[in-house]
Amino acid sequence: MTTSTTAESSAAAPLLDLQALVVAVRRRRRFWCAVGLLGLLVGAAVAVLLPTPPTAETKVLVAHQEDQPNDPGTLIRTDVALLQTTRIADRALKSLHSPEKPEDFMKDYTGIGLTNNLLQITVTGDSDADAEARAKALADAFVADHVKRIRAAADAEAKALLDQRDRLQGELAQVNKAIGDGSPRSGPTASADLESLFARRAELTSRISDFGQRAAEARIGTPKLIAGTQIVDAPSAVRNSLPEAAATNAAVGLVLGLVLGLAVAAVGSVVADRPVLRREIASNLGASVVAELPRRSGRLWRRRRIRLARERLTTSLARTARTSAEPVSLLELGTARSTSVLALDLARALAADGPVVVVDGLPGLQLAKRRPKPGDPTVVSGEGAASVPHQERRVGVGSVAPGTAWTDLQYLGTRTVLVVRAGHGSAAWLHTVARQLADQRIAVIGVVLIDPDPRDRTDGTLWDGLNTALRGQDERSARQGGSGPRRTERLPMWAARVPDSDQEAR
Repeated sequence: MTTSTTAESSAAAPLLDLQALVVAVRRRRRFWCAVGLLGLLVGAAVAVLLPTPPTAETKVLVAHQEDQPNDPGTLIRTDVALLQTTRIADRALKSLHSPEKPEDFMKDYTGIGLTNNLLQITVTGDSDADAEARAKALADAFVADHVKRIRAAADAEAKALLDQRDRLQGELAQVNKAIGDGSPRSGPTASADLESLFARRAELTSRISDFGQRAAEARIGTPKLIAGTQIVDAPSAVRNSLPEAAATNAAVGLVLGLVLGLAVAAVGSVVADRPVLRREIASNLGASVVAELPRRSGRLWRRRRIRLARERLTTSLARTARTSAEPVSLLELGTARSTSVLALDLARALAADGPVVVVDGLPGLQLAKRRPKPGDPTVVSGEGAASVPHQERRVGVGSVAPGTAWTDLQYLGTRTVLVVRAGHGSAAWLHTVARQLADQRIAVIGVVLIDPDPRDRTDGTLWDGLNTALRGQDERSARQGGSGPRRTERLPMWAARVPDSDQEAR
């Protein structure tokens, strides 16, 4: 039944849990806030270390022969593209008597179309005066090139019209000659031919006059376009404020840093797959979350509540240890210090009933090497656990972090409480811990969650947790008891869930 339930829950699990993702990103707020702060500092430093070079701006009114009221800006975009050509750059450099290459000069200026006929040119230089001179030379070169193109287009159109007029005048001369030659003739056909020649002459005369007028108009419109193309805003230096530039760059850097930090935190959370919700931790470990404690002592006004929560948790652990016929251990994952403190508190609570020995199986023997204080229980290392008398109660402290010697955990206690830091172990490792403890026939009483998310509202209770957490003990009891009745010990129902917030204990 448990296997089918687990399979159904796995099948119903979403591909991406947004709630878990939001919680994981929020828990990494120090990272993305630090990245945002770094972006802010980098933006401000860029404004200070790489200040904006001296810049000048000028505006040019550009008149086009093809101007239309509904023009979408194609003509002005063409002018911007023409501005970024070596021909105009070379003409401007020649007027400045500068040996600079046109390709290099083109990197120092930009053009933008403000309207369909207004072009803004921005140029940088070594100084404000140099930037203004370069802007004026560039504007003059553009205006001269634009006027030259207008005149060339008008001359080409006028020449084509005049050439057509000259061709028609030659044809008219032939018609006049034919009329002169055919005047003495008489007869019906001669009269008809003469009449058609006169009609042809009138048509050619009209067309010649029309082509002449159109050629004149083509040249008449040119001065208007030339006069309309001019510099309307003289080149002037752009005043750059260092504080304003620093503030702008810092704001941009802050936004980019926050976006980058949030993206990295989100991707890292998905890739790492480290459960942070009590629902996920309980599901992966196969045991219910029975208590929660903050990782740090907390603020001053919360310390009393946290101390009371630790005392309630110690009392509950002591009650469980007294009613258990087998040794109880505390196994940590990512929170060795909190587990050590909790083990010493538990040993002190049990010391009222008789001698208590704490067996230290933590990496580095954190408890065995510490200097004992007055009233502290006896602490021995894992090697010295065999010399502890059987009548003395033992409290084991160990670790289920990567590199754990799983076969040694039985000597710490066959019933254990997992003290897990939220977001420390991956889902795969939590599964490994659950399987290894079951293989070692170590019953998991429950999970104490350290550093929980204060806004976590998920349920960390497994309703089938008895079959899951105590399967090693059940299998052992089944082998020892055979077909006789089997006594199942009822777990104590205790909870000291105290998140690091004003959330009410549940």
